[in-house]
Amino acid sequence: MQILKVIWDFFQYQILGMKWLDGLIGSALAAMRFDTSTRLVGSIEFFLYDVIKITVLLCFLIFLISYIQSYFPPERSKRILGRFHGIRANSVAALLGTVTPFCSCSSIPLFIGFTSAGLPVGVTFSFLISSPMVDLGSLLLLMSIFGAKVAVVYVIVGLIIAVIGGTLIEKLHMEKHVESFILTAGSVDIESPDLTKKDRLIYAKEQMLSTFKKVFPYILFGVGIGAVIHNWIPEEWVATVLGSKNPFGVMLATLVGVPMYADIFGTIPIAEALLYKGAQLGSILSFMMAVTTLSLPSMIMLRKAVKPKLLTLFIAICTVGIITVGYFFNAIQGFII
Repeated sequence: MQILKVIWDFFQYQILGMKWLDGLIGSALAAMRFDTSTRLVGSIEFFLYDVIKITVLLCFLIFLISYIQSYFPPERSKRILGRFHGIRANSVAALLGTVTPFCSCSSIPLFIGFTSAGLPVGVTFSFLISSPMVDLGSLLLLMSIFGAKVAVVYVIVGLIIAVIGGTLIEKLHMEKHVESFILTAGSVDIESPDLTKKDRLIYAKEQMLSTFKKVFPYILFGVGIGAVIHNWIPEEWVATVLGSKNPFGVMLATLVGVPMYADIFGTIPIAEALLYKGAQLGSILSFMMAVTTLSLPSMIMLRKAVKPKLLTLFIAICTVGIITVGYFFNAIQGFII
């Protein structure tokens, strides 16, 4: 068991966390006669370390997930979802969301396509909730910072929110609140051509480059904010607002996250800095969920596909779920970190 623990710790801290990179950057800055104990140099060190680490993980994860995704084009995904009914269909849709795009703005076109194809609206909403919130990339990235227990529990509760949310929308018969042009659009079942391994590798490479270009500005922005929090914001400020002494920290973090637009890769460095400064785990995860699931640009896009009543219900379900998850993680923080 001790050997397995050593191997796991090496994987978590040196492979995923790249702690060796942090030491290497610190040594390089010191060799150039920079004082790494100052806040400015500390911010530079944090910025370089996180940008490089997240970029490497990002490219690897997007390539891997895109390769997997090549086996699940929209036509095949629709056929898979069509085989299931009830809560099983919602569960499969939530799981399918883990191998699809990384942000809600990218997920909405697929949601519209599935709805146009005649899939139950509750099932498509389970997909829409899980896709940006709990992709496979978030699992490994969260493991690199918070550890395996936090990452696994995060993914599980995210899938639960997606299944419950979609099931509730289904039970309330909200189909009439989808815009009519989507319901009447119909779909053409075009079989995707069989791809060779070489074709899949090319597809994965193209997806990696395309996604990286889109999200890299958000990584720079997120790491920049993280560097400021990490080295310039007093610890007591963060602890006062998002620490255990503020019972409204989870709700505040959720509300702050909604107007922002980023994906899991842009929020990770902010979450890392907040945890270091004493913010509670649940408040941090609620912030991340709100940014990736309920961002204002995403809601504007979704409004074009659904009527206000359904949009309001979707926002309410996600908000209640995110806040509940936040308080849940705050309650169990001592057991999983």
